[in-house]
Amino acid sequence: MFRKFVLTLAATAMLLGVAGSASADPTTLKIGTLAPGESPWGQVFKLWKKSVEDRSGGNVQLQFFWNGQQGDENAMVGKIRTGQLDGAAVTAVGLGQVYKQVLVLQMPGLFTEWTKLDNARNQLKPGFDAEFDKQGFKVLGWGDVGRAHMMSKGFQVKTPGDLKHKNTYYLAGDPVAPVLFSLIGDVTPRQVSVPEILTGLTSGTINVINAPPLAAEQLQWASRVDNLNDAVAGIGIGALVFSSTKLKGLPADVQTLLVDTGRVTGEALTRRIRNEDDAALVRLQARMTHYTPNAAEMAEWVKLFADTRAKLRGTVFTAQTFDDAVKYSQ
Repeated sequence: MFRKFVLTLAATAMLLGVAGSASADPTTLKIGTLAPGESPWGQVFKLWKKSVEDRSGGNVQLQFFWNGQQGDENAMVGKIRTGQLDGAAVTAVGLGQVYKQVLVLQMPGLFTEWTKLDNARNQLKPGFDAEFDKQGFKVLGWGDVGRAHMMSKGFQVKTPGDLKHKNTYYLAGDPVAPVLFSLIGDVTPRQVSVPEILTGLTSGTINVINAPPLAAEQLQWASRVDNLNDAVAGIGIGALVFSSTKLKGLPADVQTLLVDTGRVTGEALTRRIRNEDDAALVRLQARMTHYTPNAAEMAEWVKLFADTRAKLRGTVFTAQTFDDAVKYSQ
């Protein structure tokens, strides 16, 4: 599969035919990401970088800043707006800073299967892309982070009630998690950024996370927890976003190169991350205490997720966007 991605990128670049001799002053595009350089995400991004640089004859350079070197995703989106960064690979946290309605795709319990997410995203994508453009952003490629599971340290999370009086958190800018925790009651989450989660897990100020297995491994969170709930709580989404102003200021052939190879990169990430996330789940189940909720316990989660979504309709999400996402989830 990875070899297929390499060949696809090469073929795309060849069709574009923008290769030329390297100029004295190449255009350098600065891209931020929370992903480590050696992670599956980083490996794909490095191939994208090589393809763009080879096909432009060195005239276009992609400079990646790994491991949150440019700050958390809120900071990266802000830097794209001010021109300090040209683009970023972001999760829903960053996407929501541009257009909050996109977070409808990862409402708790709505999507647990990839096929249904794909259908909804494909249907909603034209509207999302148009809104991103209004905000000065271009989505080069949509991707995924993985299917989220509850993981904890020293206790099992079988039902929502098991989260009471535990050290929970929500990400800055996330409008969904605070609503969910408020419906459980006796839960006081801390607001944190993604880079602060590992520190919290290490110190014990955080002892439960809801995350995809692959992301939990790559960001070292999984090494700080020992219990896992087998049920999927939702799906984490992501995308490659660029400054529309920056793209429009580039030569037409370079714009085409970036847009087309960015799309291929997004598609490759989608395929690879889904497979690796599944494999990561198997690894975590092998070393953690994992638990499959029974029918009664699952009913509690289903009700909590449904009640949370009902609170979001017409408040965080427009009724139209919400209803469309629910329709496409069926």
